[in-house]
Amino acid sequence: MKTIFKSLAVEAKNIIKEFKIGNATTRVLKDISLQVMKGEFVSIMGQSGSGKSTLLYILGGLDTPTNGKVYINGTDISHFDDDNMSMIRRRNIGFVFQFYNLIPNLNVEENIMLPLLLDGKNLKDYKNQLDEILDIVGLCDRRKHTPRELSGGQQQRVAIARALIGKPEILFADEPTGNLDSNTGTEIINLLSKINRESGQTIIMVTHSLEAAKSSSRTITVLDGLIV
Repeated sequence: MKTIFKSLAVEAKNIIKEFKIGNATTRVLKDISLQVMKGEFVSIMGQSGSGKSTLLYILGGLDTPTNGKVYINGTDISHFDDDNMSMIRRRNIGFVFQFYNLIPNLNVEENIMLPLLLDGKNLKDYKNQLDEILDIVGLCDRRKHTPRELSGGQQQRVAIARALIGKPEILFADEPTGNLDSNTGTEIINLLSKINRESGQTIIMVTHSLEAAKSSSRTITVLDGLIV
């Protein structure tokens, strides 16, 4: 049975992104419009330099467009100030990057809970949620280990758990398997697919891997700053 998506999670309208270096202006994104429905798992593919990561950062509020609008759940975030955008990122958006960005001297639990700590939450209120997420990512027996005691795949699982601990509405992933061997990368993609399938988590993922993209429900291809 085909899944029916009923409402918009993310919408981009006529996104243009330009970078200026000296007197030269480079247009990286050229009038891109797209929609992602709640519960979708969307892959964005393209060659190096195509603009796919820039597009992801704009959709997730890590960068601002030169022109155009980005809506998350109907709210225009295109030109939010730093305080409002930081709050949106902490409470509505999760990010997973190619490099795991874990704090070396914090253990698995502490790394996962860090966003809640920064948001002023009482960590005791999230103990059950932490246990549940550790079980989902298969790290219950590694909860007291530091990043240096983990494999690359395990570190990426910690990063995914950290992105999910606040129950964000949308998970953005930028080349989540790019720093992993093929077998470990497949495990990470299978984990993201499971999270999407079982919890209905909206996921937008940039990837260069056709195999990874096959696990998503839809693939968007970017070429020279345009969707093709």
